[in-house]
Amino acid sequence: MIEVHDLHRHFGGFHAVDGASLRIEPGSITGLIGPNGAGKTTLFNVIAGVLPPTSGRVTMRMDGDRVEDITGLPPHELFHKGVLRTFQIAHEFSSMTCRENLMMVPGDQSGERLWNTWFGRRRIAEEERALRAKADEVLEFLTITHLADQKAGQVSGGQKKLLELGRTMMVDARIVFLDEVGAGVNRTLLNTIGDAIVRLNRERDYTFVVIEHDMDFIGRISDHVICMAEGKVLAEGSLAEIKANEHVIEAYLGTGLKNRDQLAEAGA
Repeated sequence: MIEVHDLHRHFGGFHAVDGASLRIEPGSITGLIGPNGAGKTTLFNVIAGVLPPTSGRVTMRMDGDRVEDITGLPPHELFHKGVLRTFQIAHEFSSMTCRENLMMVPGDQSGERLWNTWFGRRRIAEEERALRAKADEVLEFLTITHLADQKAGQVSGGQKKLLELGRTMMVDARIVFLDEVGAGVNRTLLNTIGDAIVRLNRERDYTFVVIEHDMDFIGRISDHVICMAEGKVLAEGSLAEIKANEHVIEAYLGTGLKNRDQLAEAGA
């Protein structure tokens, strides 16, 4: 689905992403782990068009196995190609209801054009009915129907994360980048989020890449795990392989294999 080729992103003399190369298979759930400062979020930001790369390429497999260079494309163009991301801190429209937040997502709505507000009211009304039905379907899928009419700014942090996931369901997402979906979320809601991710992957063929520090969560949902450190890809494989990798242990703890049990106890 996505290939990253020797990607670099520098901030002055600091190399946040320093020659990272990786491949995201279509239909997979890939966990992206690493110590703080490893470059994970910066990598997401470059792939998703939030930041331009200093050098390197990002390519995407399109329909018919055509490969397209998407390096440096702005987020709105990537959105229309089905590339979406969420953020560690949810970005909701706080004064709007949860249902309205979902209805805002699809682009090119008739009501966005002034001419149609005068002469296309029937079309706008039809679109809004369809969007409302779609939003209600998404809320039901995520088991948060009871929040439909509640202001998004008043729901809990975990519910906001579910709402962000719901936004990706309002359009034809092909690959979704989730940045620390479990940050500040209680275990019950985190399980609900995990269930939704797995269902979207299995039932709707979504591809996910998930930054997360909770290794139990990563182990539960991920097919493949990539570990970054110092802006580079350090190791790839199953979670068991990653946790047994001496270089990964050194990246987290600065020590060798003798501290493998300590790494496991730390949940990393």
